[in-house]
Amino acid sequence: MIFSTNPWVWVAAILTLCIFSFLYRENPFYRFAEHLFVGVSAGYGVAVYFNNAIMPNLYVPVFVHHDYLFIIPGLIGMMFFFRFSSKLGFLILIPLAMLLGMSSGMGIAPTIQADIIRQMQSTIGDATSAGQGGWALVWGIVTFIGVIATLSYFFFSREQKGALKVSANIGIWFIMIGFGASFGNTVMARISLLIGRVQFLLTDWIHIIK
Repeated sequence: MIFSTNPWVWVAAILTLCIFSFLYRENPFYRFAEHLFVGVSAGYGVAVYFNNAIMPNLYVPVFVHHDYLFIIPGLIGMMFFFRFSSKLGFLILIPLAMLLGMSSGMGIAPTIQADIIRQMQSTIGDATSAGQGGWALVWGIVTFIGVIATLSYFFFSREQKGALKVSANIGIWFIMIGFGASFGNTVMARISLLIGRVQFLLTDWIHIIK
């Protein structure tokens, strides 16, 4: 067993073991690593936003290009800091309302394009590819039935009985399969992270695996 001589590898390994110590129980070592991670992430996020948002969108236009109209959105953005005032805290509603309104308005077109039109195109494409035969036929039919059945489950304008109830029940199965696949994908992603950290400890720290 040969340990690494790189001090940063030791720091990463110790912090990794501190996080893994939560598997036993919550302890000061885990809380230290957790707080350090949150603090570093917050500081890094502030630096990224400052360099990628404030500098090119406020500082450069105002102080370099002398376009003073950018002061207005800058002042509106600074109104978020009224959150820390007990008397003027209500003023945060102004930039918050503008942010939510603009985000909702600008997100309508991409949402319709990605979640409705693209889904319809994919469903129609799978259904029309059924002429190829074989598994293309099977999955084209399954996809088409799944989409129709799932949509019928969320059709609340009529009471779910008769054919609509049968279709809605089939839609529930497709929804549960989709949720199960999504959860399984999340679990696999977490296991992949675990494997990466264990591999780091055994490869870069103590050099058991070459």
